[in-house]
Amino acid sequence: MTSVRETSAGTGPAFGLWYDFRNPVPDRPFGSFYAEVLDQISWAEQKGLDSVWLTEHHFCDDGYSPSPFVLASAIAQRTSRMRIGTNLIVSPLHDPVRLAEDSATLSLLSGGRFDLGVGQGYWVREFEAFGRKVTQRPSLLEEGVEVIRQAWSGSAAGYQGRRYRLPPLPVTPVPETPPQLLVGAMADVAIERAARIGDGFLSTQNAHHRSYLDALERLGRPVADARIYAGQWAIVAEDPERVWSRIGQHALYQLNEYISWGAFGPPDEVPRFTDPAQIVEAGAYQLMDAELAVTHFSGLLAATPQIRDVHFWAMLPGEPVDSGSERIAYLADKVVPAVRERLRA
Repeated sequence: MTSVRETSAGTGPAFGLWYDFRNPVPDRPFGSFYAEVLDQISWAEQKGLDSVWLTEHHFCDDGYSPSPFVLASAIAQRTSRMRIGTNLIVSPLHDPVRLAEDSATLSLLSGGRFDLGVGQGYWVREFEAFGRKVTQRPSLLEEGVEVIRQAWSGSAAGYQGRRYRLPPLPVTPVPETPPQLLVGAMADVAIERAARIGDGFLSTQNAHHRSYLDALERLGRPVADARIYAGQWAIVAEDPERVWSRIGQHALYQLNEYISWGAFGPPDEVPRFTDPAQIVEAGAYQLMDAELAVTHFSGLLAATPQIRDVHFWAMLPGEPVDSGSERIAYLADKVVPAVRERLRA
């Protein structure tokens, strides 16, 4: 049986896909969309992709996935080797005991292939709707991680904190293989917190790897053993400019929605993108063919061997599933084997 920490890359970095299940297409029913994407994920595993990552938001007109654990369960049943993770769950919106229970169940269902990635969130509307204070998100995140770890240990000691209380009861069943507890962050203080409380770091656009490693060093933790899971904002295709001309509007929608929610700072202080070309000029998305991608990712992974996984948006919001599958096939056939060969050399 394959080790739960092993991928088709052996001990090398994994390559995976990132899904938000957004569907801003009026005539595409969610039921059929979910079925198509599950088929795509099963096929991607056969193509050699190693991981699938799910993200979460609520109250979105386009159906941005509010239930990653349900989707992860379906994916676990359709795959046998892929690791499944969340990048990420907005943990302050949830009861940490339920996060622990759902994650333990997923770990058991998947044979230990599940990892829980969490973050503190940023969207005020979500916090208000769930009766949480956005100003309390750091302590909600940190205490939530403490509760989750205690729950997975099987301890009946109970917990008493500023935000959460757990009576002296065991949380069952405990996972046979405890998931990794990964933490995402972008601001310096949040990166410091991720280094202190997490088993690994969820990064965005490769911008904060050095900050995370420096934080580990300050904490006296072994930098060589660090684990970074790197979400990529890149279009990798045989003719990426031609593909971008077709799908750039979907990226425009995606990024401007994130900006309006406050993902990159106060929404009234971060300018929206006006056209897809501006996105590429700003470096928010990179366009690469196989040759450029192999050079780029070989260099990235060689320079930062703590990166254990790089994962790419499987498709942009509103993009046809088949269009995303074309890029997945190109990545699996033309890029991943060449990167692995270059790293071995």
